[in-house]
Amino acid sequence: MALLIFALVIAVFTSLLMMPWATAAPGGAEFHDAFFVATSAVTVTGLTPVNTAEHWSFPGQVVVLLAIQIGGLGIITIAALLAVSVTRHLGLRTRLIAQEGISTGRLGEVGHLLKTVVICSAVVQTALALVLIPRMVMLEEDLGIGAWKGLFYSVSAFNNAGFVIHADGMAGVGYDPVVLWTIMIGVFLGSLGFPVLYVLWRSRWHIAQWNLHAKLTMEVTTILFLLGAAIYGFMEWNNSETIGEMDLWEKIQSSLFASVNMRSGGFSVVESNLEHSETMLITDALMFAGGGSASTAGGIKVTTIAVIFLAFLAEARGHAESSAHGRTIPAQAVRVAVSVVAMGATVVLLSTLALMTISGYDMERPLYESISAFATVGLTTGLTEELPPSGLYVLCALMFTGRIGIITFAAALTIRQRRIRYRYPEGRPLIG
Repeated sequence: MALLIFALVIAVFTSLLMMPWATAAPGGAEFHDAFFVATSAVTVTGLTPVNTAEHWSFPGQVVVLLAIQIGGLGIITIAALLAVSVTRHLGLRTRLIAQEGISTGRLGEVGHLLKTVVICSAVVQTALALVLIPRMVMLEEDLGIGAWKGLFYSVSAFNNAGFVIHADGMAGVGYDPVVLWTIMIGVFLGSLGFPVLYVLWRSRWHIAQWNLHAKLTMEVTTILFLLGAAIYGFMEWNNSETIGEMDLWEKIQSSLFASVNMRSGGFSVVESNLEHSETMLITDALMFAGGGSASTAGGIKVTTIAVIFLAFLAEARGHAESSAHGRTIPAQAVRVAVSVVAMGATVVLLSTLALMTISGYDMERPLYESISAFATVGLTTGLTEELPPSGLYVLCALMFTGRIGIITFAAALTIRQRRIRYRYPEGRPLIG
C-alpha cells in the first residue's frame, strides 16, 4: 500500500508539473524533467535536472512546495489523517497502516504521534518562516518575493528537501548568518524524526525519561554532526575554491552548515564538485548514514548505525547480547539493521555501475550522485543536470527506493517473524 500510494502521488505531481502554466517558458516541461522533479520533491530529496528558480513559474514552484510538504509529512500519515477526518475516530486498520508509515513501536502511541507530526511540522515551520520571511524581505528588497522565498525555505529546510529558489543557489543569500543558521536548525530538527520530537515534547530535557530510540538518535546525530564539521573544516580549510578564502567565522559557519546538510538537508554554500576528493568520500559516508528513523531525512538511519556498532562492541567484548542505556537490544533488531545496510549498499553499487555506463565518467561523480539520491540528500556534483533521460530514471528509482523501499523492507522484516519449532544442528563457517 505504501508503494502504491507514493507512486500515485508522484504521478499526480508529474502531471501538474507538465501543465503549460507550471513552467516559466511556454510549451510546458518534458516528461522526464517533470517526473524527476516530482519524484525528488515527494521523496524530499532536492536533486533536480533544471534550475528551480528559472525553469518553473510561480504556480510551478507552489506545486513543488506542496509536494515537499506532503512528502515530508509522509503520505501514509496524511492518508491516516484523512481517514480520521472522515470516520471521526482512529480505527484499528488506520492505526496499523499509520504505524507502518511512521514506524512507531507501540500501537497505542499512533494517535499521539500523528498529532505530534502535524503539530511539530506546523510549529517548527511557522517559527522558521517568522525568522526567514523578514530577513528575505530585507535581502530581496521586495515584500512579495521575500515572503515567498522565506516560506519556501522554511518548508524545504524542515522537510530536509534542499530545493533552492535562488538562481545561483545558496550563494544568492550572500552567506547571511541569519538565513544559514535558521536553515541549519530546521534541517537538524527535521532529521531527528517525529518519534524523537514526540519524546522531547513529552519529556522535555529530562533525559532519564527518554526511551532508548531517542537517546541513540540524539547521541549518534550529535557525534556525526560535530565529527562531520571538524573533518570538513580540516580538509577544506585552505581550498581556495570552497572555503579557503573565507574569514575564520565564515569557515566555521560553512563547515557546520555542510555537516548538517550532508546527512540529508541537501543545501550547500559551495559546489560539491569543487571539494577535494577526500571530502567527497567523507560526504558519501555521511550521506549514506542519513538521519533519524521516521524523519524527513534519508539514508540507512543513525539508529541502524548505532545498533550495528553496539553489536560489534558486544562481540569484541565477548558478550552474547548487545545493550545500551540499561536495555538489551534484541538479535532481531541487529539482523534487520544488517539487512538494511546490505540492501542499501547493493542498491548504491548497482546504480553507480549503471550511471558510470550511461555517463561515461569514472566512479567518483556517479557514486556521489547515487548515494545522494538513495539517501534523499540532494547534494550534487552537477551530474544530474548532465544526464540523459535514462540516467534520470535510474536516479528516480534510487530516490523512490531510498524513501520508501528501505522503510517497507525493514517493516516487512520486523513483521515477518515466525516461530520455528525445530532447530538444525550447528555448523560454524569460517568468518574473516
